[in-house]
Amino acid sequence: MIISTHRFSGIAVVILCFLADVAAAQESPKPLPDLDSFLQALRKNLHSDRLLLSQYTFTEKVSVRTLSNNGTTKKTEERIYEVYPSVEEELTYRKLVSRDGKPLSAEELEKQEREQDKKLDRYRRRMGQAESEGQDNLKEARREEERVLDEILDIYDVAILGRSLEVQHSAIILSFQPRRDYRPRTKGGRILAKVGGKAWVSEEDLQLIRVEAQLVDSISFGLGLLARLDRGATAVFERRKVNNEIWLPASARFSGTGRLFLFKGLNLDLQSDYSDYRRFSVRTLFEFETDKRK
Repeated sequence: MIISTHRFSGIAVVILCFLADVAAAQESPKPLPDLDSFLQALRKNLHSDRLLLSQYTFTEKVSVRTLSNNGTTKKTEERIYEVYPSVEEELTYRKLVSRDGKPLSAEELEKQEREQDKKLDRYRRRMGQAESEGQDNLKEARREEERVLDEILDIYDVAILGRSLEVQHSAIILSFQPRRDYRPRTKGGRILAKVGGKAWVSEEDLQLIRVEAQLVDSISFGLGLLARLDRGATAVFERRKVNNEIWLPASARFSGTGRLFLFKGLNLDLQSDYSDYRRFSVRTLFEFETDKRK
C-alpha cells in the first residue's frame, strides 16, 4: 500500500501530539491534596454505618470458616438474614431465612416472629410507648458517634500514600497508625486506638470506599471474661454507593484468633456481604408488627 507524503505527515503529527500529551500527563500528575485540609473535609462527611444502616432494610450473608491451628478449614457455615435495623440495638430484627443453603421452614420462621413480638412488647412496656424516649435515645446515639469521630484525628498519625482508581472512583490512599502516647476519651476510641491500617477515600464524595485494618494490640470484652481478640487479627471493610446517592457497607471480612468465655479458643475467617438495600424506618417495623396481629 502506498501512502502519500502529505497523508503520512498528518498521521505523524497526530501520533506526536498523542505522545506529547501522554508525556505531559506523566510529567505533571495531579497533585495530591493537602493532608490537613483533606482530613478536615473528610471528618465533616464521616458517620458510623450503624446509624446509616438504621435507615434501610437489607440482606446479610454471613459465611464463617472455623480454622485449625495450622490454618486448614475445620468447619464452614453460611447463613442469610433479612435485617430490619434500629439505632436501638435490641430492636434490630435479624430474621434468619437460610442456613447452609437451605431455606428455613415455616415453623422456624414463625418462631422467630414470636420471639421478635415478645422483644417489642418488652420494649414498649419499658418505654411506656413514649416516642420521646426513642427520640432521646437516637439523639444520644448521635452525640456518642460525634464524640468518637471527633477523637479520630487525635488518635491517629495519618499520611497520604497516593491515589488510585477504586470501583470507578478516584481515591486518596491514607495510612493510619495509633499514637502510642494518646489516651482515648471514649469507649469507641479505646478500641480504635488498638487498630492501624490503610483507608481509601473517594475524592469526589469524601466517603470511605475501603479500609484494611489490623489489631496492633489485643482487645478484651467484659474485662476479658466474655471474649478477647488477639493482636494481628485483620479486618477489611468495603463500601459502595447505593442508588447513586448514599455510601453503605458492601462487605466486611474478619480473620484472626481469640478466646470466648475464658476457655474456648477461636480461629475464624468470617465474611459478611450486604445487598438488597431498601429505605426503612423503625416506625415501619412497628406498623408491620401491628398489622400482622390483626
